[in-house]
Amino acid sequence: MTPPDAPDGATIDAAFTGRLGQFQLDVGFQVPMRGITALFGPSGCGKTTILRCMAGLQRLPGRLALGAETWQDCGRGVFLQPHRRPVGYVFQEASLFDHLSVRRNLTYGARRARDGDGGAALDFGQVVELLGIGALLDRAPAALSGGERQRVAVGRALLSRPRLLLMDEPLSALDRSTKDEILPYLEALHDSLAIPIIYVSHDISEVARLADRIVVLARGRVVTEGPVAAILERLDLHPAMGRFEAGVVLTVRVVRHDAEFYLTHLEHAGQELVMPMTDAAPGSDIRLRIRARDVSLATERPTGISIRNILSGTVAEIVEEPDTAFAETLVDIGGARIRSRVTRASVAELGLEVGKPVYALIKSITFERRNLITRAPREG
Repeated sequence: MTPPDAPDGATIDAAFTGRLGQFQLDVGFQVPMRGITALFGPSGCGKTTILRCMAGLQRLPGRLALGAETWQDCGRGVFLQPHRRPVGYVFQEASLFDHLSVRRNLTYGARRARDGDGGAALDFGQVVELLGIGALLDRAPAALSGGERQRVAVGRALLSRPRLLLMDEPLSALDRSTKDEILPYLEALHDSLAIPIIYVSHDISEVARLADRIVVLARGRVVTEGPVAAILERLDLHPAMGRFEAGVVLTVRVVRHDAEFYLTHLEHAGQELVMPMTDAAPGSDIRLRIRARDVSLATERPTGISIRNILSGTVAEIVEEPDTAFAETLVDIGGARIRSRVTRASVAELGLEVGKPVYALIKSITFERRNLITRAPREG
């Protein structure tokens, strides 16, 4: 049901500059033409403007190329009009036609595809199955929940045969429980689609769960970009990333399930972790987000405590926050690093320094289901 894979090494090359009122945008980035790239940053940093420029809805000086295909190049006078760009656009609020049923909203997207010049058409039935909207086809949009409306909006965008899917904070108007309902369907897009997705968000937990790469923005400029796991562990990005939700992404392997205590046993670099039971198959990889505020440190392995997840490692980095009581630390646990936010007093009392052996104590509550991404079992 997917368009052909992008050529190996193909990238989206985007750069835009210009003033909008008092706001100055000056950004440039290159990201792969596959997977999910998140544009992350606080409100007003330029995320939505970049999406609008990529869709051709906002015209600012710059360039945009998808692989060898140029959509905009001011230096050569190239600007592909919005209606000629094979783009699917999902907005913060699901923009459905209220007078049409869900089925007819979806077929509208398919009809638009036949008039376009995008890639191979997506199969209606498979899109319906992918997004779990089969039972909604004969309903009116007014009879849908917020999460259902967004799933239908995504389906309509996919059926327009896009070569690029733009998603502008599609979950921002939803409450927590509804976000948890729709996130698995967005994960399914990641695993099922060959087209690149540019995903705008200011919610770092969303980004950690969904994205492969992240472009961090602040005040209309790119602060940094790279793989999500590498960016999240950096201690120098507090102003742009925020402290409260700071953390890392850890990939672990499912070892077995314990039906008696309803636990799943995991392994990373020879060390065991446990979490409330998941339906991920033994042998599969899952990706967990571990928040720095949920990790404590000890210089000796503690006993007689309820915390089950204790990983040995060495201190890799310590950054004390000026004029606060806190310090951010990175602990190398073998092939990955975990962040811990502790007090500066604890750093002094424990004698923490780079290279010192420590134990990272991870609270079980960290492993919330909404922070889990199931991957297919590895072969071999």
